[in-house]
Amino acid sequence: MKRSLFLIILIPTFLCVANVAAQSPSKILKQANKVLGGEKVLQTVQSWQKAGKITRLKDNASGSFQMQTAQPNFYNSRFDLNGFETEVGYNGKSGWMRDSRDGLRTLTGEASRDFAAEANFRNARWLDYKKQKAKITSGGKANLNGNAANVLTLTTAKGVSIKMYFDQTTGLLIREEIPAGDLIKTFDYGDYQAVNGVNEPFTINAKIGEDAYEIKLEQVTHNQTIAKENFDFPKISGEPLPDIPRLLMELQKNEDKIDEILEDYSYTQKSIKRELGKDGVLRETESETFQLSFHKGNRIRRLVEKNGKPLSEKEQADEDKNVQKRVAEIEKEIAKKEARAVSQTANGTPEENNQRISTAEVLRASRLVNPRRERFRGRDVVVFDFEPNPDFDFRNAKSFLKFFGKTAGVMWIDEQDKQVARLEAFLFDDFKIAGGLLANLKKGASFALEQERVNDEIWLPSVADINLSVKVLLVKGINVNQILKSYNYRKFKTEVKDSKVDEIKNP
Repeated sequence: MKRSLFLIILIPTFLCVANVAAQSPSKILKQANKVLGGEKVLQTVQSWQKAGKITRLKDNASGSFQMQTAQPNFYNSRFDLNGFETEVGYNGKSGWMRDSRDGLRTLTGEASRDFAAEANFRNARWLDYKKQKAKITSGGKANLNGNAANVLTLTTAKGVSIKMYFDQTTGLLIREEIPAGDLIKTFDYGDYQAVNGVNEPFTINAKIGEDAYEIKLEQVTHNQTIAKENFDFPKISGEPLPDIPRLLMELQKNEDKIDEILEDYSYTQKSIKRELGKDGVLRETESETFQLSFHKGNRIRRLVEKNGKPLSEKEQADEDKNVQKRVAEIEKEIAKKEARAVSQTANGTPEENNQRISTAEVLRASRLVNPRRERFRGRDVVVFDFEPNPDFDFRNAKSFLKFFGKTAGVMWIDEQDKQVARLEAFLFDDFKIAGGLLANLKKGASFALEQERVNDEIWLPSVADINLSVKVLLVKGINVNQILKSYNYRKFKTEVKDSKVDEIKNP
């Protein structure tokens, strides 16, 4: 009987422990939303500003501290320590940083990707992570300064993982770990106080790299009107600005020359598809490797490898036949176009040029802002942000201009070569193909392209990062997360003989 009584008392305890251990991410977030003020109240916060004092713990250097956000993803933070200033900002198109030692620069690569994710998180927390195609997974439990905490990881569609720690007793957010390129930034929160119905932490202990800081907030305000210009790349007095229209004209002329130079190059390109699993881990799912060359302005792709393994003899033979067929088709298409061009010219109706889309032409549909000079990969570059141009006539524009007219981002142009060194962009609004009947590309789709200087004459793609969500034929939703790596550029000349492409290396 005593044993039965013991079990009766113990079993509920085990069940309670099991329930705590099995607490789902949704329950943890629901509790956090409630103690922070309620999800509806949190959703009403469209902007916030925070100000106070910051102290660096290793030497007690101190100064002012300010942070601010505005929907949908504008973010700015700045502080000074005994006169040494540091500031970061995201203006919806590009991230930047300035300090008293290294000056002003635009963030690139992983640092840019991570900071864009942080800017979005600062504005929306975890409230709309499903719309953003992100995943939230459990990271188990942890002990922070004697407090038991539930750990959750928010992983964006691009694979940026933000770790969040929620106090197991109060449900409050007590720590964040946010990647910043090669670093992890840690923020510990305490001294929560109610501001307009939202509980806000007034003490922040931050660790960035080797430095630790204590931040004591003195003022927190919500939903104040903040001009977008406050998040823009800072204007530096006396800095010479480039003549952007003239630069784009030179860029266009150069791209016409590049088309000719490109005819003499072949290279290898590896396409890697990735997928964000339910566990929040971004994994490679498959890959294909191609040999690429150009024939009379047309790109020829020859598959040579799948998932890291060379094609079989039969598969390669079939692929080579397809390449020969493609070359023959190009020759026929060129012959038809030449005949049609002669006929249309005689009738006074010249045919549209079917050349590669140029960057300069694309930017006609954009408004260029914040031009600045920087250094990138050891080169002098002109950098500017671009956004949709409200004055552009989209009704009569070509379809590709309609698409690029809905993008915003940042571009780096080599000042000497007048060629694009890097491009980051995202879709500002949904883009419908055939009125949405064929496909609907979702807002937020993003792509980044970085190029490398080859043979001191041409900038060619090295890495492209594509991330988008598209609904096809009004039914099927497809998420694309893909990396394209281009390398092994070789210069050669192309000749067509009996529908074959022969590569002749230059002496």
